[in-house]
This record gives sequence, C-alpha cells and structure tokens, in this order.
Amino acid sequence: MTPERLDGLIVATALPYMEHAAAPAGLRPDLDAYARHCRWLIDNGCRGVGPNGSLGEYSSLTDDERRAVARTAIEAVGGDGLVVVGVHGVGAHLAREWAQRAADDGADGVLCLPPTMYRANDSEVIHHFAQVASVGLPVMVYNNPIDTKVDLTPRLLAEIARIDNVVAVKEFSGDVRRVLEIREHAPDLALVAGADDVVLESILMGATGWFAGFPNVFPAESARLLDLARRGRVAEARALYEPLVAAFRWDSRVEFVQAIKRGMDLVGRFGGPCRPPRGPLSPQKLEALDADMRRAMDYLHANQSEG
Repeated sequence: MTPERLDGLIVATALPYMEHAAAPAGLRPDLDAYARHCRWLIDNGCRGVGPNGSLGEYSSLTDDERRAVARTAIEAVGGDGLVVVGVHGVGAHLAREWAQRAADDGADGVLCLPPTMYRANDSEVIHHFAQVASVGLPVMVYNNPIDTKVDLTPRLLAEIARIDNVVAVKEFSGDVRRVLEIREHAPDLALVAGADDVVLESILMGATGWFAGFPNVFPAESARLLDLARRGRVAEARALYEPLVAAFRWDSRVEFVQAIKRGMDLVGRFGGPCRPPRGPLSPQKLEALDADMRRAMDYLHANQSEG
C-alpha cells in the first residue's frame, strides 16, 4: 500500500455531539471527543480516517463545523495514518472548493460523490470529478447509486480513471459482481469495498481496501479481518466475519448512522445522538440492532477469553 492509493482500512468516522443551546438542533460537534476517537482508531490498527462522510453527517453541519471536523482529524492523526476528507457537494464548484480546503489543511486525499441532489449525466459526472482532481490531492470517487441515483458503472469508471489524481473508487452498489468488472475496465484504480456486509466477498475478489462504518465499533477486529482476507487466510477470515456480519448489515440500511453510533455506545465508546433529519431508532429496530450487536460482542468476548 502507498499513500497515493488510498486503500487499506479507512474508517468513515462517526461524529459525536455535545449539547449546546445555541447550536443547530441543540447539538454541536464535540471536537475533543472526535479527536480521541480518530486517535483510537489509528491506535487500533486502522490505516486512516475519513471525516465528513455520510456517516459523519456532513450534510447536517455548517460550513465552519465541516472544516473544523476535517482539521481535527488531520491534527489528531498526524503522520500516523491517512486522512481522506469527504468533499461532497451539489456541484463541481462546491466540491472543488472543499477539496482545496482539504489540501490547504493537510489532508492526504479526498472522497467525493457525484453531484449530490442532482441526477447528473456521464459528462457532468466526469466534469465534477475532473474539477475536484484539479486541486492535486489523490481522489477516491464514491459510487453510491442507492442514495445519489447516479451509478458509476465499470465503463464510466474507465473514463473517470483517466483523470489525473483519481486513484481509487469506493464501491457501494452492494453488487459484489462489480469488483471483477471494475478491475477489468479500470485496472489502475484501487478498488475499495464500501459496504461492510460484502467486505469479505469484495476482498476475496480483488478489492484492496475497505472504507468502512462498523470499524468505528470494532476497529482492531476489522483490521484483523481485512488482513486475513488479503493474505488469503479464508477460513480464519470467515470465522471472524460470520458472527459480525449481522451487525455489519446495518451499514447498508437507512438508519446506518444511528446504528453505528448505538454500536459505539454498547461497546463503551461515545456515539450519542444525531442531528436532524436523523431521529432515534424505533423500539423494534433498536431491539433488532441490539440483538445483532450482542451476537458480535459475545463472539468477540469468547474469542478474547480463549486467546
């Protein structure tokens, strides 16, 4: 792995809040807690962190908050890992501006969706990423057709991969068949699994990284899972993955932010509340999530006891 490839285990970081009457929705980012969380992830074997992604509730932050979160991550990680800042924007001009700020602040790379809130065509998508890449940082493009309604197909990725500084794709279609097809059409792109509940399948088919949600909860175990899979130790990887995957499936559900923050709370970290539009989990979903988390935690506890 090299810094320019932006692969390995990079955690899409959840953002803790503290109560503050004058802040939006009565909550402001707890930057001290966030810095400790970023440091904890690096110290537990993760290669990097990704502030201001969907899990970091970037769309619910003010511009000042969004930049402060990125700067906090960069300072907390220092030179010990990668910081790949989310620079998503409704248009190329805004995404490029966020990429420039990330570069000015010392980020190692950026993660970028196609234009948000607009179903862009292929030429508009290519222009969007070309503008972001012109800043000069390594760019990981983010394929999330579920939320953006724009699908970065393998053939479109082949065109995007020709843009200087585009080095990786976070693949979140949920279709593991895409892995080989992307490798065929855009062999120079680092292919990064974007959905936690197909990570093992994606790595076994050739993905070299994981831009992940549930490592906010289980960082050391997730780093071990990725390492086992990349080294071809499939039986050991499966033994670790299968007890965790029910929890990992919440990463692909509408309430993934609430679910991962709840998971953090259950393992003794601070996840806490979300800002609107995200509300609390319903009692039924909370019960289901807690059952999935208990299965994962019981397995890990037993495994640690045996070791």
